[in-house]
Amino acid sequence: MGEAQKISAEPIRIEVFNQEREKVSEIDLDPGIFGAEIKTYLLWEVVNWQEASHRQGTAKVKTRGEVSGTGKKPWRQKGTGRSRHGSLRSPLWPGGGKVFGPTPRDHSYTIPKKVKKSALRIALSLKLKDKKMLILDQIKMNAVKTKKFQEMMDKLGLDKALILLGEKDGNVEKSARNLEDVKILRAEGINVRDILKYNWLVMDLSALKKVSEALR
Repeated sequence: MGEAQKISAEPIRIEVFNQEREKVSEIDLDPGIFGAEIKTYLLWEVVNWQEASHRQGTAKVKTRGEVSGTGKKPWRQKGTGRSRHGSLRSPLWPGGGKVFGPTPRDHSYTIPKKVKKSALRIALSLKLKDKKMLILDQIKMNAVKTKKFQEMMDKLGLDKALILLGEKDGNVEKSARNLEDVKILRAEGINVRDILKYNWLVMDLSALKKVSEALR
């Protein structure tokens, strides 16, 4: 991993836009959340934890006690000139059981809440540092229209974006669900993997408030 980089802890001022990409105001961001020291190993740890939690763990092979077939000894022990065998279900035979193969298991594990919060602060700070964070006064759609939503994305200059909403909005969520490069989450669903996966992070003011309160 690269060396830790530290973003300035001075008050962070950022512009707020509307859906037409017109500046409407400016706000101050908490430097403790959006100016965190960049520790890439924490990002790696939390993304690995998320990936492990999503693994199904359903891989399964049969052991010699589970494969179908006779348990009869294939031939007598001595006098045939052949190797001694006790069962055709042995791993030595084609179609026999497998030794030390995968069995269903839970791949998930736990990490401290402090680590999760620290990684989220780092991911947010990275987006801000890379100028890939956009704050909108609101994100609204009058109807479920994927075309209109794409037009809004084009006006905002966004390609691959994670959009955080402060409140449930069926029109926005349904308008974006068929767009491959857009993911809509509510503020409480913010996570490190998605922040890093998408080029842009977009939040409305209500989502920004909730995220800031949760990470203080």
